[in-house]
Amino acid sequence: MERLASFSNDPFDKPPCRGCSSYLTEPYVKCAECGPPPFLLCLQCFTRGFEYKKHQSDHTYEIMTSDFPVLDPNWTAQEEMALLEAVMDCGFGNWQDVANQMCTKSKEECEKHYMKHFINNPLFASTLLNLKQAEEAQHNETAIPFHPADDPPRPTFDSLLSRDMAGYMPARADFVEEFDNYAEWDLRDIDFVEDDSDILHALKIAVVDIYHSRLKERQRRKKIIRDHGLINLRKFQILERRYPKEVQDLYDTMRRFARILGPVEHDKFIESHALEFELRREIKRLQEYRAAGITNFCSARTYDHLKKTRDEERLKRTMLSEVLQYIQDSSACQQWLSRQADIDSGLSPTVPVPSNSGRRSAPPLNLTGLPGTEKLNEKEKELCQMVRLVPGAYLEYKAALVNECNKQGGLRLAQARALIKIDVNKTRKIYDFLIREGYITKA
Repeated sequence: MERLASFSNDPFDKPPCRGCSSYLTEPYVKCAECGPPPFLLCLQCFTRGFEYKKHQSDHTYEIMTSDFPVLDPNWTAQEEMALLEAVMDCGFGNWQDVANQMCTKSKEECEKHYMKHFINNPLFASTLLNLKQAEEAQHNETAIPFHPADDPPRPTFDSLLSRDMAGYMPARADFVEEFDNYAEWDLRDIDFVEDDSDILHALKIAVVDIYHSRLKERQRRKKIIRDHGLINLRKFQILERRYPKEVQDLYDTMRRFARILGPVEHDKFIESHALEFELRREIKRLQEYRAAGITNFCSARTYDHLKKTRDEERLKRTMLSEVLQYIQDSSACQQWLSRQADIDSGLSPTVPVPSNSGRRSAPPLNLTGLPGTEKLNEKEKELCQMVRLVPGAYLEYKAALVNECNKQGGLRLAQARALIKIDVNKTRKIYDFLIREGYITKA
């Protein structure tokens, strides 16, 4: 009778023939009465009637071969195993390499057979599903895997992104520093011995109970992070920025209640308010159309275009009137240009303060958030505020003047003005300040 041979096609994986010690190739014979271990013979030794110890030539036997179909009439069991081994060796999708390794089938035949019987076969699909469910049930009580985080990034240790992720380590599903990280320290010196008094024993039990409550709080916080997908903070912030400004404010206010509602209910709550905001804005727009006498959307598009054009023209007239107002006063014109530069750079425009002489003087420059401010001392900050010079430019001018002074052994004001091409009054103030503070010397 025929039986399925070893799963491997390599003869070195099978035990040798018990008669001649040669490596077995299919078909070969297995004694049905001897063993274990199995008593295997090649066809030559079987035809000679080889006998050894308890094995007799008249014992029943089995012919071991894999030359029969399993899933497809045109594919033998041996070819099925060869296909699986080739896919394992060459990788899924490399069908030309798989066909080259098999030698008996073409690229198209290998791909079609594998996809039909091993990928799209409902029998194998249900088996894989059962295996996956069993694996999930087995690991149900292990470390929290943070699946909603969608495979968070794996930054280098102590990088900015790693700090944003609170030191989360995706490979371990854990944090570098846990919540209440030193909770275990209270247990390090506790030892239950037989001669403990009842009060001391009760105190030790109370300490252990407190430790358990702290562990539960640690797990509760991990569960909140896992359920809401808070590990990948940047992705969370990107999703939050898709809402309008008003809804973002509501989102920020209601974030503290997310742990009570749960992730799905909280998202529904925010989405419902976002929808309400959109509806109210659309209703307001339709009411504006109705007040303007518009009754169809074609006219509404024309109205929106004309409104946008009118707003742009009004802004241009406002800017022109300001230019005409300040064009006769150089100081006021410079102040207006500075204010427009602040607006273009995203800073809050400064408000002019009238002087006693009737001329407008610019207020001190606000250095908050400007690059290079942390590199200045208090006197340098005061100079930059009064001269209205950004810290980065001041540091460049200072470095240039100091280097030139070191080369020449001293520096004159005319040389300083030739090095830095800015307002002469600002150059004079910077030059005097550097001499007063000892950074440079006069030539």
